[in-house]
Amino acid sequence: MSETKKTFNKKTLLGVVALVVVLGLMAVAYAVFGPKAVEGAKSITIEVIDNNGESTVYETNTDAEFLRQAFEDAKGLEVSGTESEYGLTIITVNGVTADFTVDSAYWSIMVNGEYGMYGADSQPVADGDEFQLVYTVYVAE
Repeated sequence: MSETKKTFNKKTLLGVVALVVVLGLMAVAYAVFGPKAVEGAKSITIEVIDNNGESTVYETNTDAEFLRQAFEDAKGLEVSGTESEYGLTIITVNGVTADFTVDSAYWSIMVNGEYGMYGADSQPVADGDEFQLVYTVYVAE
């Protein structure tokens, strides 16, 4: 084997090992710093603000660890959408459909007054949390 080929094989092997180490560190970081589910009975509020700005509030007790499960415990709240590898994409809430392809509208998730960082399937639920599903129209600046 030529010296160049040996050097290339060593560099390739080192690159693969480095990639595996980086992926492992990323997995550990997600496990440590990612969203954490909270078990047990919780009292939460889910407010829906529709396309007309009208608000409907659902106060519910739930054992849900994540928001999507809590939707089922909120009596009268109807949430549907499409499934993907990332979980539920909310399309319709209480009969109001947000279609981004038609009018740049989508349902945003607010958590305790802040824009949600997770989807409904991975948003943890803690006692006292206040969630909002807000009909939002994207406006390019």
